[in-house]
Parts: sequence; C-alpha cells; structure tokens
Amino acid sequence: MKKVSPVVWGIAIVALGVIFGGNALGWFDFNVFFDGWWTLFIIVPSVISLITEKEKLSSLGFLAAGVVLLLAAQNVFSYDVAWKVILAIFLVVAGIMIIVKAVFHNKNEKEIEKKVKELKDEKNMDSQMAIFSGNDRVYGDEVFSGSNLMAIFGGVDLDLRKAKFTKDTVIKAFCLFGGIDIKVPEDVQVKINSGFIFGGISDERKSDSGKGKYTIYLDAAGGFGGVSISDKVKKD
Repeated sequence: MKKVSPVVWGIAIVALGVIFGGNALGWFDFNVFFDGWWTLFIIVPSVISLITEKEKLSSLGFLAAGVVLLLAAQNVFSYDVAWKVILAIFLVVAGIMIIVKAVFHNKNEKEIEKKVKELKDEKNMDSQMAIFSGNDRVYGDEVFSGSNLMAIFGGVDLDLRKAKFTKDTVIKAFCLFGGIDIKVPEDVQVKINSGFIFGGISDERKSDSGKGKYTIYLDAAGGFGGVSISDKVKKD
C-alpha cells in the first residue's frame, strides 16, 4: 500500500492540472471554484486515505465531515446544523474506535504495559520533543536505552538503525496533529501497543525483519497523527 499512496496522489494532482489547463485553453468549462470548493481539501485526502491506508474509520469520519460541510456550503442546510452533525460524527467514530480497541485489544498489550512499567523510569532514557517544529535524533555507535517521544503540530524522527542494543527497551510515543518516524535495525523485534483517535501506526518493516535477541516495546498514543516504523537502509 505504501507505493499506492504516491500514485493516487499523483493521479489527483494530474487531474487537477488537466482541469485548470483545460479551462484556460477553453477545451471545457468546469467551474473549480463552486460554492464549498474548499471542502475538497478535506474530501479528497480522506478518499485517498480510504484507498491507501489500513485504518479506514478515521478517514471515513473526515470524509463524512467534508461532505456535510459541502452540503452546508450548497445551502442544503445551515452551518449551525452542519457543525452539530460533524460533532456527532466524530463522537460516534471515536466511540466505535474505543469499543473496538477494548474488545479486540492488541495481543501484546498486557506484555507491553508490564515492560513499560519496568523500564520507563530508567534515568538514561532520552527525550525528543517537537512542538510546531521538527526534531531528528540519529544514533551512531551508541547504546540505546529507551526514549520518550512527543510531537505536537510537528515531527520527530528517531533513527536507531546503527544503535547498539544490550537489553530490551521501551519507546513511549505521543503525537497530536503530528507525526513520529522510527527507524529500527532489522535484527531487533518491535512489539506495539497503540491507542489513537483519528490516527494510528504504520508498520513498514520487511516481513522477515525483527527476529533478533532484543525487543523494543513501543507504547504509542495520540490523535490526528501517527507513528511510522521502518527498517529501510539509507542510500548514500
């Protein structure tokens, strides 16, 4: 799926270029700036996310909100009604996500919670924070002993591919309207426990990776954001 997403975005951008170009050359007359045209910035990304992402429920919620705003802009009903409907949509979606997590909980959840309690208070855990900014941390030939990551309207990039591991470690990750990118060695296992509202975790590691001696216990949470995990090798 990760290859599909750029393709879909590329098609959408090409289509937009054809529409603007065709209008300018008089090939056709398509009114791009109709009432509520700005809702396309909500609707189109939501449709693309529905096609490309594994987690569909939050994308469906944003799509529904975009459609409601478009209908309000078209005077089908008032904006007062629209905002109340949107609030109802988000409450229903958030409730469903909480129920699904409670009923179909991650099989690693109890193990990870136990490990987090054991390891999170270690004094040598790093902290990386990005608020309305970016924060990159690249480990060289260093021992990794755990990390607290936070991204709020920003991004954190933690690169552990060259780090040394001497024991199991914990990564606590929280993102709100932001993103966290974690790159791990191929010979380290990663066990994940997540709790997101309108967001989630994207695991882009190879199918045969993560069979090593040590384990990273990733405890991630947040909203309107996400955490990605990969083991891609840098190309110099």
